[in-house]
Parts: sequence; structure tokens; C-alpha cells
Amino acid sequence: MTASTIDPALDLYAEFGKLAKGTTRHIAAMRQEAIFTDGAVPARTKALAAVLWAVSARCEPCFKYYVQEAIRLGATEGELGEFLAVAAVMGGCVGEMWALKAFKAYKDIIAGAVAPAPEPSCCH
Repeated sequence: MTASTIDPALDLYAEFGKLAKGTTRHIAAMRQEAIFTDGAVPARTKALAAVLWAVSARCEPCFKYYVQEAIRLGATEGELGEFLAVAAVMGGCVGEMWALKAFKAYKDIIAGAVAPAPEPSCCH
């Protein structure tokens, strides 16, 4: 997915980063360290947890990005499905709909319907 595919507002990321005195750069560094680095918990699992959080927060650009990154880190469809099941159960009908949207993002990425987004591509 390109940044524009995830959300057109992300085309303003670099410009906003300058205006926001580099906070986007700092958030990207924290994201890299907290989510995309193996530790006691593998980065793949943390990316799936970020998908779960993004679905819960109803942030479509976020879950699209974290689904993409979870795939890059080796997450399987089954693993994603289990995390999305948690989102659906915890969120009820609304959670189920947002989990379904995240699953669609997964299917689009796997099918090659969208190109990978460059890092950083999400504000959360």
C-alpha cells in the first residue's frame, strides 16, 4: 500500500513533520523500537497486537499499515484471524465490522492489489 492508499492525508507526513518540530520522526523511532524490534515478544506478534489496537481505535489507516507490516514480519492468515477474532469479540458488532475491514486489507495486500507503503506511513 502506498501512503495515499492508506490515507491521502499521509501525503502531508513530511510537511507536517517539519511543522510539528520533528515529532513524527520521534514517533516513527518509538514505533520501530516498541513494535518492529524483536524482544521478549517477537516483532510479528507486536505488529499483530498493533492491528488489534488499531481495529479497537477504529483507525483504518493504522490497521492497514500494521496488517502490511505483520505480513512483512511473517504473520500468517491464521495468526491475523485469531487477533481479529479478539477484536470482534471484544468490540461486539462494531468490532466485528472493523475486524472485517482489516481482513479485507490483508486480502488486498496478499492479492497484490496494492503496493507496499513506505516507512513511515502511519501517524499512530
